[in-house]
Amino acid sequence: MGMVDDSAAGTGASHGRIQHFRDRAEAGRRLGTRAAAWGADDPVVVGLPRGGVPVAYEVARALGAPLDILVVRKIGAPGQPELALGAVGEGGIRLFNHDVIAALGVSAATLEKLTEATAAEVERRTVLLRGDRPPLEPAGRAVVLVDDGIATGATVRAAMAVLRRRQVRELLLAVPVTAPEALRMLGPLADDLICLAAPSDFRAVGLYYDDFEQTTDDQVHRLLELADGAP
Repeated sequence: MGMVDDSAAGTGASHGRIQHFRDRAEAGRRLGTRAAAWGADDPVVVGLPRGGVPVAYEVARALGAPLDILVVRKIGAPGQPELALGAVGEGGIRLFNHDVIAALGVSAATLEKLTEATAAEVERRTVLLRGDRPPLEPAGRAVVLVDDGIATGATVRAAMAVLRRRQVRELLLAVPVTAPEALRMLGPLADDLICLAAPSDFRAVGLYYDDFEQTTDDQVHRLLELADGAP
């Protein structure tokens, strides 16, 4: 299962160099070429806001597929925000990592407080990014989940869990670059995987881009409009 094409973006120390993507659009075009060979029937491309959306836009163009976003946030553990107690996805979906909650001794009251705060942020971001645009229905369809890169994998893992809860037919994860540890964690959770590089000396996603300017909300809105065919 899956494909890691280290030749596309270098493998860091193993080749003695790091080849950058020019920007997110170029990374998306490279991913789109690989994803087109996947041959999924009637796919939906889902980008993780905000940085994953410019990449996903190019993948959607390559596949001739509709583009959507998925607002999801992990519920960070107290004092360890990168450690996920669970996740909240748009549409009110809540998922919990009960083993982590038990290991940390997080009380029910604390968990509820953290979950409600996370849910409020998801709702706020959903309204801000979607506006009046209704979400696409992924149930029974092949979904290509795209981000601009993966460091810890916690947010992408949460997004994959939310999509599984929505009963997608197939789930393909497509990313330009990822930490090897995250790749090992996420690979078994996908039906298929495209990763252009998993450098052995991975440090940060932005190091593999010449242009890694922050994606704005307005850019997300514009890309969604372009994908919908708006002028």
